[in-house]
Amino acid sequence: MAEALRSPALEPVPHGFLTRHGGVSTGAVAGLQCGFGAGDDEAAVERNRRLAVETVAPGATLVTPYQVHSPEAVVVTEPWSRDERPEADAVVTDRPGLVLGIVTADCCPVLLADPHAGVVGAAHAGWRGARGGVIEATIGAMHSLGARTDRIAAAIGPTIAQASYEVDAAFRAKFGGADDRFFVPGREAHWQFDLPAYVASRLQKAGVERIDDLALDTYADPDRFYSYRRATHRGEADYGRQLSLIAIA
Repeated sequence: MAEALRSPALEPVPHGFLTRHGGVSTGAVAGLQCGFGAGDDEAAVERNRRLAVETVAPGATLVTPYQVHSPEAVVVTEPWSRDERPEADAVVTDRPGLVLGIVTADCCPVLLADPHAGVVGAAHAGWRGARGGVIEATIGAMHSLGARTDRIAAAIGPTIAQASYEVDAAFRAKFGGADDRFFVPGREAHWQFDLPAYVASRLQKAGVERIDDLALDTYADPDRFYSYRRATHRGEADYGRQLSLIAIA
């Protein structure tokens, strides 16, 4: 069985932030590697995805978008094939039998639910998507299915933490003065960026009151999580992706 981390904020909605534990991939991406773009054996990726679904929502059909670091959110009414995946970074549904998934490798996985309305969402919120409005788009798509902001709960899964996320002046300049609180000085002409706090602030500004940050650093825990930045710093040929899932109860 795969390892799925859960948030009290989302209970009793079926959900899980999968780690790399429990999968069948081997080599540099050994474990529960769930991304098709990782240079991994596709049969292993498919097997890992089935293991993840059976851990979180047994019998459900997995639906994932083709992620492009955009602010786009898509309402899902029926499954699509891998070749039919829309370019988007969030998916939302009110259909039982579907399990929504997004893959990450340092970016924030955000799972959202309005259990009363029977609406769930999953968002891939890297700095580009978060700054571009993927959180707000996800909530808007949930509204279109009958969700209400005051009933939405959100959980931020394993992501790169501020202590591990060094950025330069060009990156810092992309953010306005109101975002100063998400940066602390590092070495000369560099800062440490707090991505999960920034994502949480976007959720708060959108009106979500119940937010749970699991506060787990993907970069700092290679045994448990894949990390794009860690793989880059180590000069590794590729990097794995972990899957985060949510479904209607």
